[in-house]
Amino acid sequence: MHVVTFTRSTPDTAAKVWVDDDGNVTWGDVATVVNPWDEYSLEETIVQAKNGGGDATVIALGSDMNNDALKHSIAMGIKNAIRVNEDGADFTDSIVWSTLAAGAVNKLGDVDLVIFGKESVDVGTDQHTYQLARKLGWTMLSYVSNIIEVDYDAKTIKVEKTLEQGKQVVTAQLPAVISVMKGINEPRYPNFLGIRKASKAKIPEWTAADLGVDVPATTTTVVSYSNLPEREVKTEIIEDGSVDEQAALLVDRLFEEKVL
Repeated sequence: MHVVTFTRSTPDTAAKVWVDDDGNVTWGDVATVVNPWDEYSLEETIVQAKNGGGDATVIALGSDMNNDALKHSIAMGIKNAIRVNEDGADFTDSIVWSTLAAGAVNKLGDVDLVIFGKESVDVGTDQHTYQLARKLGWTMLSYVSNIIEVDYDAKTIKVEKTLEQGKQVVTAQLPAVISVMKGINEPRYPNFLGIRKASKAKIPEWTAADLGVDVPATTTTVVSYSNLPEREVKTEIIEDGSVDEQAALLVDRLFEEKVL
């Protein structure tokens, strides 16, 4: 049983992100963190690989900035870490990303399950997970809130999916691609030995040539980034009167501002 997951380094969700004078997105000197949604997919990868008596591999696509996320993954307990990079490749284009990601999975050769977090917090999208499944020709199971059972001999997986209308239980044949939700597990904290192992780890870098794939032409182009316009904010503190009078005045103000 070989389980693969993907991760990336992102700005801390508490960091202030802005566009600098050169038109580049920056968050200053604030350190990056592992994509928060990936903490659940990393934990689930470790668990499923252990249950199946197999290997766990984490892959990141892009620059060496993502090495921090890979080392965090190793510190958690992922056995193998790989970074895929290609000069000139636009990793914000999901077709480019999924082509290289599929090449990495195919190069590993014996993968049974690919696990993603719900989305990438910095770009707010998960389309690349569906495109990877399509390129691999594997079943895509999204919004998984519980992996009920994996039959390693029959190569099947049974999961519970969270939908707007409730829960759905489905069974699929492996290999498959799944995306997991917050709450599927409790991500572990890296221990001291894991952190030491990660600090000494040498992460191999694969290129498109190593994967035997051609990088497709970029189909989307980022024209520019800009900061949001500043908003004028007025604050009114209601101090006079009883609690009931204050509440009534607050409701009146909300109606005036068309909030209610």
